[in-house]
Amino acid sequence: MEERLQKIISRAGLASRRKAEEWILEGRVSVNGRVVIELGAKADPDRDAIKANGRLVRAVGGAFRYVLLNKPRGVVSTLSDPEGRRTVVDLLKGIKERVYPVGRLDLDSEGLLLLTNDGELANRLMHPRHGVEKAYLVKVQGVLTEGQIERLSRGIPLDEGKTAPARIRKIRKTKTNSWIEIAIHEGRKRQVRRMVEKVGHTVLKLKRIRYAFLTPTGLPTGVFRALTPGEVQKLKRLTGMEGVHGIRGSAEPRVEKEE
Repeated sequence: MEERLQKIISRAGLASRRKAEEWILEGRVSVNGRVVIELGAKADPDRDAIKANGRLVRAVGGAFRYVLLNKPRGVVSTLSDPEGRRTVVDLLKGIKERVYPVGRLDLDSEGLLLLTNDGELANRLMHPRHGVEKAYLVKVQGVLTEGQIERLSRGIPLDEGKTAPARIRKIRKTKTNSWIEIAIHEGRKRQVRRMVEKVGHTVLKLKRIRYAFLTPTGLPTGVFRALTPGEVQKLKRLTGMEGVHGIRGSAEPRVEKEE
C-alpha cells in the first residue's frame, strides 16, 4: 500500500517526520533510483526501493520490536561508537532486528532505556506534547536547600529556554550529599545534570528509575527484556496511538538527547 514517504521513513525509525521532510526537500530521498523532492510523494515500502539519507529503508510491516534495557554506566546509548566504547547493541544479544534507543542516557548515567524499531511510537514518546514522564534518582554533591529544590521544581532557565516544571521528591541527605528523585517530561541534552548545575551543585550519580509506567523491577543492570503486548498498547494509548497494531515485544526507537 502506498504511503507518504515521510511517514515510511519515520516509521522505519530513521528520522522524525519533520526531519524526513527536510531530507526530501534537500534531495536526499530516492524511490527506485529517482530522487524525490515533493513532500506529497508516495511509495509502497513492500514493493519500492526507498533510500533516505544514503540508507535503504526496509519495510517494517508488523515486525516491531520493543525492548527495555537496564543500562549500566560506561555504555554509550548509540548503535556504534567511533571511539570503540561499549554500546547498547553489545548488550542486546539475541535481538536480530536493528533497534534504536528512544532518547539517550549519557555515558555516566544508568537505568532504563527503551529501544524499538517502531519509529512512529518512538517519536511520539519523545515529543514533549505527550507528556511522557521520566523519573531519575540523583545523587548531588553538597546539601540542597529548600530554595534550590523549589527552583528545580519551578523550572530552570537554560541556554535554549526555561525547562518545564519538574516534580522533586527528597530521598535523603548526609553532611556532604543529597539524594533526590526528579521527574520530567522533556528530553533536552543532559537536562537533569544542567538543571542541578544551575542551582550550584554537581550530579555525582544519575539513574533513570522510571519511563512512563515502566520500572526496573526484576531487571538487573545490563539485562534487557521484551515489553509485553499490554505494555506496548499502554504506551500507544499514552501517545494517542490506540488504533495502531503490529506488536511483537521487541526493540527500536529514534534519536533524542542525553540526560
